[in-house]
Amino acid sequence: MVKAIRVAILTLEIYIPGKTSLKAKRQVTKSLVQRLRNQYNVSITEIGSQDLWQKAELGIAAVCFNGAGADSITGKIINFIEEENGIEIISTSMEIY
Repeated sequence: MVKAIRVAILTLEIYIPGKTSLKAKRQVTKSLVQRLRNQYNVSITEIGSQDLWQKAELGIAAVCFNGAGADSITGKIINFIEEENGIEIISTSMEIY
């Protein structure tokens, strides 16, 4: 019997105030991406706004056993980012397949 799995896709637009260069922004985003990978075992990358100093768009994918697990992991990721100093979430979008 094949078990159904769910894939959660989370798209986040974040604001990083006070950064005045792409290098400074990338230091923050690379650190955040690595910590999220380590903490939650998700696939994550910057998918947009690469040329803006204080804004980033992140795409995050997680494979889960069910919809409740998908909701749980995305909620934990959002909470993790909200607790970060110097990062604000502008918008979120989530799809579960």
